[in-house]
Order: sequence, then structure tokens, then C-alpha cells
Amino acid sequence: MQYLEFTFTTTPATETVHDVLSAVLAEIGFDSFVHTSELDRTAKERGADPEAPVLEEKADTDYFKCYIQQSLYDADALSEVLEAFPLPGVSISYDMQEAEDKDWNEEWEKNYFKPLVVGGRCVIAGTFHKDVPEAEYRITINPKMSFGTGHHATTAQMIGRLLDDDISGLEVLDMGCGTSILAILARLRGAQHCTAIDVDEWCVKNSLENIALNGVDGIDVELGDASSLAGKGPFDLIIANINLGILLRDMGHYTARLKQGGMLYMSGFYTSDVPQLLAEAGRQGLTLADQRETDGWACLKLTKA
Repeated sequence: MQYLEFTFTTTPATETVHDVLSAVLAEIGFDSFVHTSELDRTAKERGADPEAPVLEEKADTDYFKCYIQQSLYDADALSEVLEAFPLPGVSISYDMQEAEDKDWNEEWEKNYFKPLVVGGRCVIAGTFHKDVPEAEYRITINPKMSFGTGHHATTAQMIGRLLDDDISGLEVLDMGCGTSILAILARLRGAQHCTAIDVDEWCVKNSLENIALNGVDGIDVELGDASSLAGKGPFDLIIANINLGILLRDMGHYTARLKQGGMLYMSGFYTSDVPQLLAEAGRQGLTLADQRETDGWACLKLTKA
């Protein structure tokens, strides 16, 4: 599968700009995001110590390497989302090229992915990591190009929710599973069975690899979208860490496959988006059981009466 690599330059460079840019790009098919600061980039280009000072005027510029399957790329859609970028005063430019064939494990190991501990109970680490912190649950993954190492606030929120709730014996659906971190954790937490579904072939392949790495069974991985749910389940718990547009569009599909009294966890959207989601949830017969927020990102727990 051929990917295109976009290097976005944003000014100013803040975590909020990064998160919003990732969110709007995900809406049009981008599925992988890597952040490189001007400080790191300049130091590497000079062959200098990354701690060495750089010019003051470059300190507020960041680069975001974002990836999309070549077959999904729509230049007009990209222009539209950048023109309608919701944060004022942000300058965005980009370069595009075909993504080179890399050893992505090595790329993540050297530059980005560090072990993550959530709630003091779950650690997520790559196969290449040494001296991994001890925790009640350890999940080992081989990160590929697909987004889903657990570091983003939305995934960490879902991990926290799975750690806090009793899901033993439940039939679980992980919709938009990515690397299947959440499905793996659900099984480790005692879920009876998990179905993990994603629209990306790379996610399906990486999920199967990660499931094998962790020695868990009882997880079926499938390629598909919400239209593929007909006849599946019913489920006690549906996990959907995707984005606002897809959640609004597909919530009805999820509800139809959810048992009475079942739970729907949703994340991948901003706190400001919650009213839209709750309005749709009400139309689907779902009620809010809990809401959590982290750095402007929200996570909802809904129940089906």
C-alpha cells in the first residue's frame, strides 16, 4: 500500500495546533502523525548537539509529518480543511512526497515512541524498549505507520476507562481499532471476547501482529467500517476512539449492535463537541453515564436503556 508523506509547517507551534491539525486531517483520510520540532530538526540538519541553541525566530515553528494512503488523497479536500482551520492566527504550509520505505520500528525507537504508563497500572512499550517500568498490565506493540501507540490523550482516556470499569465476561467491540491496544487490554482485563475492526489494512495486519506478541486469544480482527456490523454481536461494550464526524455518522450502527444495558465508550473529539454527540446519543436512546476531559479532549461513557 503506497502512502504519501506530507510535511506540514505550522506557526505558532503549540500542542493545541498540533492536535487540531491532526483532527482535521483525520477527517479526510490521514491516519498517521509524527511531530518534529524546529529545534530537533535544525540540530539534526546541522549535525549538532540537539541541546545546542538555535535561532530565536525559529523556536516557534514545528513540522508535522502526516501520512495518507495515496488512493485516499483528495487535494481539494485538503485545501478546504486548511482554509477552514478553526484556530485563528495559525499559518500552515506543507510539502508532499511519496513516503519512503522505512523501518518504522527503528524510526519510532530513535525519535518518538517511549514507554507509556497509564494510571500507574498499564504500560505500553515497543519490542525494542529496555528497562520498561513494571505495571499490572503490560502491552507490547510494534508501532507501524498507523496512529495508536497510546500516547495521544484520547487513547489514554480509553485505557483509563478500561482500567476503572469492570469488564470481566463482556463481549466487546473495538471499532477503529488501530493497533488493537484497547482490545488487548480489554482481554487482559477479563473481557470474554473482542471483535476489532478497522478500515485500514495496515491496522489489521499490525493488530494481528500485536495480538500475537502479547499472547492473547479471543480477539477477532476484521477489515471494515460501521456498515460491516450488521449481524455481529450483540455487544456488552463498544469502544470507538475515532473522530467527531464518524462518531456522529455511525452512532446509530453502534447502538443497533449494543445490548440493552450495554455501554458505549467514545473518544477522539474535543470538549466543545460534546453537545453534538449527546444530542445524537439522545436520539439513539443512549444516556450519559460519565464524562472525562484531558487537555481539551473528551471521553464519554453512554448506556443503552
